[in-house]
Amino acid sequence: MNAINRRSVLLAGAGTAGAGLLAACSGKKPGSQGGKPELVSPSGSAVAAAADKRTGTGKERTVRRTATAGTVDLGGKTVQTWSYDGELPGKEIRLTAGDTLVAHLANHLPEKTSIHWHGVALRNNMDGVPPITQRAVAPGASFTYRFVADEPGTYWHHPHVGVQLDRGLYGPLIVEDPHEPLKYDDEWVVVLDDWLDGVTGTPAQALAALQKGMGGSGSPSPSGSMDGMEGMDQGGMGGMDMGSASPSPSMSSRMPGMDGNPFMLMGATSKLLGGDAGDVKYPYYLVNGRTPTDPVSYRGKRNQKVRLRIINAGGDTAFRVALGGHRLTITHTDGYPVEHEQVDALLIAPGERYDALVTLKDGVFPLVSLAEGKNASGMALVRTGSGRTPSPTARPRELNGRILASTDLRAADSVRLKARKPDVTHRVELTGSMGKYDWAINGKRFDINKAAANAFLVQSGQRVRLQFVNGTDMWHPMHLHGHTYQVGSSGPRKDTTIVLPRKTVTCDFDADNPGRWLMHCHNVYHGESGMMGLVAYEA
Repeated sequence: MNAINRRSVLLAGAGTAGAGLLAACSGKKPGSQGGKPELVSPSGSAVAAAADKRTGTGKERTVRRTATAGTVDLGGKTVQTWSYDGELPGKEIRLTAGDTLVAHLANHLPEKTSIHWHGVALRNNMDGVPPITQRAVAPGASFTYRFVADEPGTYWHHPHVGVQLDRGLYGPLIVEDPHEPLKYDDEWVVVLDDWLDGVTGTPAQALAALQKGMGGSGSPSPSGSMDGMEGMDQGGMGGMDMGSASPSPSMSSRMPGMDGNPFMLMGATSKLLGGDAGDVKYPYYLVNGRTPTDPVSYRGKRNQKVRLRIINAGGDTAFRVALGGHRLTITHTDGYPVEHEQVDALLIAPGERYDALVTLKDGVFPLVSLAEGKNASGMALVRTGSGRTPSPTARPRELNGRILASTDLRAADSVRLKARKPDVTHRVELTGSMGKYDWAINGKRFDINKAAANAFLVQSGQRVRLQFVNGTDMWHPMHLHGHTYQVGSSGPRKDTTIVLPRKTVTCDFDADNPGRWLMHCHNVYHGESGMMGLVAYEA
């Protein structure tokens, strides 16, 4: 079986693997060994009971999404890709906290697909992760997602099948607070992306090339499992200054064994990311679906206070974001409020979201999303008056100003977890290397056939501690479905957080949303190569 189709078989809900897992969800004990605990079914009574407790408004917001193949204009560059209804990003979904979202997905793609509602604490069987929470939506078929979204915040939606995320299948999901405490005049949703589809190839081809490893060996086995960690990177990076780090030039020349691989990026480094900046060579970086040579513009007024909702929908890239001539006041991350911090720029990893307030000045200003360590950028414009249009390669000085790591932020009092000793602690070791591209958790690549048997077990009502221990020389944005955790004892509430090389990040959450939830690196190529695990509730 080739690498391109490996996960589409493992996680598309087809064949014996999908049937076996769905059977396990019926309440039978997982695996063949006796004494294994029963796990909560994604469609079971515990999930239904938790959903019934959510505070709802009784209002429904109905949307339709058609996943389709076709042409998309990136701004002077037309590409063949997959998108929702031919739009990039997909049309924004906006509702009020407590509303029920009814989303009809029609699949017009040549492959199975799904929609995952990233960051939303929703009922488990609506999470969109085949075959764990649903059967994948076959070509020509449809599926309706229905759930109450009771937590306000900035979220987004994308598929959870293969590397479909790194095409154009994504869009914002904004849940408004009916008692919004922030005061501002307008909002601007900003979606960042790294782009190769239809230019240098497809994401599936990029994954296949990466999985050959640096020497053309070490590609994952068809089972997705791994017995040992031979070839794992050794050595480490010390603590890095998260302040004014200069963008590092990209050294994209290929190393021995890399000839003929148009996808692998070598030598890109970043102090902010603790070393290696990324794996994939992207020809374009986008802001709201446009390249810097033909950017989108936000038109506002001088002294207007604007709320930016910034979403990183990229597959491999962390972005350093700044608005030329302005400072940003960070108010939220991953949908949850933090104690306000004024910064010059922010660092945002794939899957993360940040909300920030900014008071606009008079003129034309570049909103730059620097591809961290890759010496390239995306750009949009803010226009409040007359002025010269900035260069597509603009680098405002704010990019080298004050930048905070998410671990430097503090949760707002209203959402900070009450102090409590954890009832259970799970050590989540992040393992693997670029050499063999054998990314894994606790030394084992994710295997759908063994997901339930190898799950990180929790029980409803527990305080759960996740210790993300990064033993690799690469940073990893670790995402947990269905929950938000608190970073450290008083850090921000998040669902996606950067774990730097050779560092440990401790996160706590309350087990209050029964089901089976994926936990994975949101670098889509690391996740698809095996850096995934399952957090499962015992019945």
